[in-house]
Amino acid sequence: TNNINVKVVTLDTGRLFRDTYDVLSSTVIKYRKNINVYFPGHEDVEKMVTEKGPYSFYRSIEDRKECCNIRKVLPLNRALKGMEVWISGIRASQSNDRSQLKSIEYDADKNLIKYYPLFDWSLEDVEKFLKGNNVPYNSLHDKGYVSIGCEPCTRPVKKGEDFRAGRWWWENDGAKECGCHTK
Repeated sequence: TNNINVKVVTLDTGRLFRDTYDVLSSTVIKYRKNINVYFPGHEDVEKMVTEKGPYSFYRSIEDRKECCNIRKVLPLNRALKGMEVWISGIRASQSNDRSQLKSIEYDADKNLIKYYPLFDWSLEDVEKFLKGNNVPYNSLHDKGYVSIGCEPCTRPVKKGEDFRAGRWWWENDGAKECGCHTK
């Protein structure tokens, strides 16, 4: 049903693929439910880009994490303010870090419960459900993009590569996370 009393949110980092906007539009049209869009604070983006340029995230992990924090983590924190439960589509098979999570967790920092209803689903389970229920999805998935974020930070993965290999591919060490889904 479309009348479930939940707040649906998405983050618009200002660096998304056109395909991502296409699926957002298709989703709103199909389900006739508002999706609350959260943008980064313009002052933070202006300061970062003025001081470091538009591609500072390629220089170091610290600069990339700063960009992710400004464009994703801070808007997410605003979106979750006052919420009791955060439902997300994280799956255990997406990365070793994510497999260490639990399908239901308490986040003391945000003072809310996190629930991942697809946690034990495989990629094949998700694809079958999407197709079987005619759910809009990002067309980049059909082009080898298994994890989609900002356009300059995302590339398709090759057969057999790790699920997160297409994210921040220039980084060799550390977890491939933006900071939204870490403890």
